[in-house]
Amino acid sequence: MARTTQFDLPRAFRAIRALAADPDDLPQVFTILESLSGNTLERVGRRMMKDEDGRRLIAARPDIVERLADRAALARLPEGSLGRAYLAFVERENISADGIRRAAKEGMTQRASLPAPLDWVHARMRDTHDLWHAAVGYSGDVLGETALLAFILAQTWNPAIALILAVGLSKTVRFPSGGASARATILDGFRRGFRARWLPARDWEAMLALPVEEVRRRLGLEAPPVYTQIRSVQLKAA
Repeated sequence: MARTTQFDLPRAFRAIRALAADPDDLPQVFTILESLSGNTLERVGRRMMKDEDGRRLIAARPDIVERLADRAALARLPEGSLGRAYLAFVERENISADGIRRAAKEGMTQRASLPAPLDWVHARMRDTHDLWHAAVGYSGDVLGETALLAFILAQTWNPAIALILAVGLSKTVRFPSGGASARATILDGFRRGFRARWLPARDWEAMLALPVEEVRRRLGLEAPPVYTQIRSVQLKAA
């Protein structure tokens, strides 16, 4: 599998400073990922090729955004399904899969076109992020996003995510709910990611109509954690 390893530490640290100042600046996340992910995509791609579902998905190259953008179709899925949980998440957070793609395009400006199949692997990890939210059970608040990043770090060992996570942990002293509780939630995200099945190779399209509790059982996910949400406006006001 072709290699795309590259590191740009100065650019990554400029982006991390901007993200620390404004946790809602999503393009900066993609700048950090572009600058510091190293060989993560290659490692994820190789592991997908060793997985039966992963090999099939890489061969088929489905574009899941076509399914996720059709909110009318998602609304017709059974109540309690993964698809309905995803729909509730994106409507509650006022986000979309297309919006994440736009943020990635804005933040990732220096990488040449990825070779196949890494182009699809990158797109798949980006486009399923909010499905991970719905399945794992974290909201889109600052603490929920950080806890999900800890989950993803346990699954992918991406150094860029480790950097974002380190900054997130360092800022928990400002969390209104208390730093110790926030850090416990984040570290529990890492533990959950380590214990779950490997999510990058999962056929999310086939699970959209399934009860979300059944999806969690199949993926080895525990019940959604209970935590006090922290929104970016609270941090900015602190």
